[in-house]
Amino acid sequence: MSDARAYGFRASRVLALFGAFLALACVAFAVAVRFGEQPISLTAALTDPTSTDAVIFWSLRLPRALLGAIVGAGLAASGTTLQGLLRNPLADPFVLGVSGGAALGATVALAVGLATVGEVAPGLGGALSRLSAPALFSFFGAGASILFVLSASQGPAARAPYAALLTGVVFNAFASAAITLVKTLSDPDRLGEILYWLAGALGYERGATLALSALLQAGVIGVMWALSGRLNLLSLGDDDAATLGVPVRATRRWLLLASSASVAGAVALTGLIGFVGLIVPHLLRLAFGPDQRLLVPLSALGGAAFLMLADLLARLAFPLFGAEPPVGVVTALLGGPLFLVLLRRRARLGQV
Repeated sequence: MSDARAYGFRASRVLALFGAFLALACVAFAVAVRFGEQPISLTAALTDPTSTDAVIFWSLRLPRALLGAIVGAGLAASGTTLQGLLRNPLADPFVLGVSGGAALGATVALAVGLATVGEVAPGLGGALSRLSAPALFSFFGAGASILFVLSASQGPAARAPYAALLTGVVFNAFASAAITLVKTLSDPDRLGEILYWLAGALGYERGATLALSALLQAGVIGVMWALSGRLNLLSLGDDDAATLGVPVRATRRWLLLASSASVAGAVALTGLIGFVGLIVPHLLRLAFGPDQRLLVPLSALGGAAFLMLADLLARLAFPLFGAEPPVGVVTALLGGPLFLVLLRRRARLGQV
């Protein structure tokens, strides 16, 4: 009971905030599917399947908004988990090397001209067979980086919150150098595709792929939420948490695996979209406190809304630039200045 009071974790407050953020996500979804370069009528789209509005809604707007919601939720939830796990509110989901491994895998697939999974593994079926080769290579690259980081950060220092972080930073540096080498040796005709993927963009995935991605994110976010109470205790320090009965090493490993799998699933479908997992959890922590039991679900809903609205801005920018900027560029333009403001504020308060 004292822990609940310390973090302000009351059922009425949780339900009210959860309802408010769920409403925010629903509003963002409705706006994202309603507006764009060509606004549509949702009534016509839902009532007349032969109308142009229906074609745009079902083929373009709905899949893209759903992908934005799924990816945004995963990036933000993993962001708040890693910020708590690493005891650094300015940590980013990509610091563990997952982004480096995913980017390297996709870059290799794009550089050699692979477009579909069938060219790589024709025996795969179901939703997985509908993934592009860059997405599949990206996910395998991310998985390999997870295993590498976890194995390389074992030993006497494994309980330190920065052990996996430092290993991830080193792996990201290696992956960045390897990507630069691949880009240098790539066909110039494919270089633009590689750069566009690395900038991060939402595409138009099939329903089966979206369902598979949603199941993955729901599962790993559920793990992060289930362990959020232990994560609160880990913020007291490993020794104190162990004294209170927390299995420190197992909890840290499960949280690292869950957050890394979330980022891997997101990056495999959209490329590198930054700042969602940094800005959204940090703002929510400033507003509602450090209780991870509250921050994980609110970050998921807030991240979904943020990425859907950022993608809407990218689509609305088409008439201005004559082309649609990748959503990763929009999140960077929005998140970069906000990050600097937050950093200055923390420096003024003596917190960095």
